[in-house]
Amino acid sequence: MERLRGAGVTTVEPIVDEAFGRSVGIRDPDGSRIQVNESDRSLYALNAGARTAAAARLARMADLVVEARGLTKRFGGFTAVDHVDFSVQRGEAFGFLGPNGAGKSSTMRMIGANSPVTEGHLRVLDLDPATHGQAVRARLGVVPQEDTLDTELTVFENLLIYGRYFGLPRSLLRERIGQLLDFVQLSERRGSKVDNLSGGMKRRLVIARALVSEPDVLLLDEPTTGLDPQARHLVWDRLYRLKQQGVTLILTTHYMDEAEQLCDRLVIMDRARIVAEGSPRELITAHVTREVVELRFPPGTQDAAAARLDGHARRVEVLPDRVLAYTDDADALATFVHGQDKGMHPVATVVRRATLEDVFLRLTGRSLVE
Repeated sequence: MERLRGAGVTTVEPIVDEAFGRSVGIRDPDGSRIQVNESDRSLYALNAGARTAAAARLARMADLVVEARGLTKRFGGFTAVDHVDFSVQRGEAFGFLGPNGAGKSSTMRMIGANSPVTEGHLRVLDLDPATHGQAVRARLGVVPQEDTLDTELTVFENLLIYGRYFGLPRSLLRERIGQLLDFVQLSERRGSKVDNLSGGMKRRLVIARALVSEPDVLLLDEPTTGLDPQARHLVWDRLYRLKQQGVTLILTTHYMDEAEQLCDRLVIMDRARIVAEGSPRELITAHVTREVVELRFPPGTQDAAAARLDGHARRVEVLPDRVLAYTDDADALATFVHGQDKGMHPVATVVRRATLEDVFLRLTGRSLVE
């Protein structure tokens, strides 16, 4: 196609992708690649501003590690994941939150190329898991919810054998294992049998094992379930350091504080659908207030007390054991509640900032789902 030049306008040529056998973009003289529709291949004239915007969009697309559009998973007549859309950028920590049965694990298995997609579009590391499943799995590190370590082998042997599955030479593995054990603070337990490790040590060993192949993406399913607070914080510290090193983290968790600590962005799933998406702070701002006042009243009086809060709080939620008042000025509300002429006499008052847990419970409800 002939190139023409005009005042601020350049005509550019279609690019044919051999893999797809069709036009997928256009190229201008400076080498930029711009996505276009196949149906319009005859002539493209873009001014400099449009080319810059298109190049920026393409740069964002190039940084996508996972892209899902209309992603669906069915087991017979049961829909586990129902037409969800999300994307994960390279180097970010992305989380899936949701009650049991919401579809988190099914989504993670599809990302990990361990479960076929029923319907929709899914790209992982710019590959289709349906046709390049082995290539996808080779570039992922997986931390399952269960430790799945060989308890009869030593810490070092577990990592060595796992690394050999990836065809890594022993000389390279010995050096890398030493670095990983130092990273997860298990160097002194190198020769210990796994069966003799604490729960926190086993969890850190599983993370080290997932990093043996130096994966592009680390998938973590409930990474700190069952750990005591000290062990949880140590795992958080290791994961945060990985994020600083540019490793992409994709995780599921039931701990809201864990999601706030680790996730740059997250989605909340409920009944197989995504009901909210954003950073922890964005979700709190969009769905709840900045602060919460928790009030406990004598038995039989909290309903009447809650009614007196109407008009003074953005939202009031009456629970069996307390009343939650959502507000942007907790101190002012607490002062109002404790006024002598208001007829409210709480036995306890707690002022706190709103958390991701408040968002989670508002969007998914407080009923237990099994």
